[in-house]
Amino acid sequence: MKFSNTLIHWYLQNKRDLPWRSTTNPYYIWLSEIMLQQTRVAQGTPYFLAFTAAFPTVFDLAKADEEEVLKLWQGLGYYSRARNLHKTAQYVAWELSGVFPATYNDLLKLKGVGEYTAAAIASFAYNEVVPVVDGNVFRVLSRYFDVDTDIALASAKKEFTALASELIPKDNPAIFNQAIMEFGALQCVPKSPNCSVCVFNDSCAALQKNKVGQLPVKSKKIKVRNRYFNYLVVADENEDTVIQKRTAKGIWQNLYEFPLLETLKEEEFGHVAEQINNDFFSEHEVVSIMECNEKSIIHKLSHQHLYIKFWKVSLKGAVENGISNEVLKTFPFPIVIHNFIEQE
Repeated sequence: MKFSNTLIHWYLQNKRDLPWRSTTNPYYIWLSEIMLQQTRVAQGTPYFLAFTAAFPTVFDLAKADEEEVLKLWQGLGYYSRARNLHKTAQYVAWELSGVFPATYNDLLKLKGVGEYTAAAIASFAYNEVVPVVDGNVFRVLSRYFDVDTDIALASAKKEFTALASELIPKDNPAIFNQAIMEFGALQCVPKSPNCSVCVFNDSCAALQKNKVGQLPVKSKKIKVRNRYFNYLVVADENEDTVIQKRTAKGIWQNLYEFPLLETLKEEEFGHVAEQINNDFFSEHEVVSIMECNEKSIIHKLSHQHLYIKFWKVSLKGAVENGISNEVLKTFPFPIVIHNFIEQE
């Protein structure tokens, strides 16, 4: 009880003023939680404000075109979240008459809503007594109670959820959940936390045992794959270009890109030029090929590092289905391509 009271007292004095904290509307809470998965608060907040302005209700989001949703999401990454967000909005709007499920177990049935998100919505919107367990919670509890369970193990979630369930006050679960996440985000940070000003510095087991830097324990390493993308930025005699939609499952599904030459390694001009002439624009005469960036742009995703080069390809004649630069900017692109377009 002392832990919970101290934590909540700290939260009331130190919490950030975030737009989704001033509401119990499950639509806004759901929106913020989906956006903040794998995204820092500072990065996610402008997107939340843009989405709620464009789609003030779940019906507005449900009626939107997927490309409109992806365009607004551009830059947040993990685009499957945006596609699931859109599908779930349609389900809630049309199948549930716009009313979000009111319990943790029913929220879990929504597409894109996992245990953490369901717990957040259930407690923040409906005050259900269910603890949230995310990376921040793992860190705070493992340090305070000196729990050295490997959080990469599936069993760890169950263990930490049980511990959080013992600590959560039954009369105010929402504020406890907000408090422990905020404490992990602001005070009990992953690297070099300032324990000298921590409200738990007289009771934290990890601090007393000099183990703060060792907890939480996480052993599993993500295997990262390197990929080499060469984007062919066409300009015909009308200054029109061509793009294509990524329809295959995997990264950037349903986003747009320039014609892509993927290679096994970083290739020099000669190899790329040969491929362009032989395999890409055979029906057109290639006037010139220019390397836009001598060094690859390294774009890091969770399981992949992309080494990206852009090549300007000038063609004789007019390309089929060519689009102007003005129209080009209306499509949703991965952020690395969007940034290239904006800089041109």
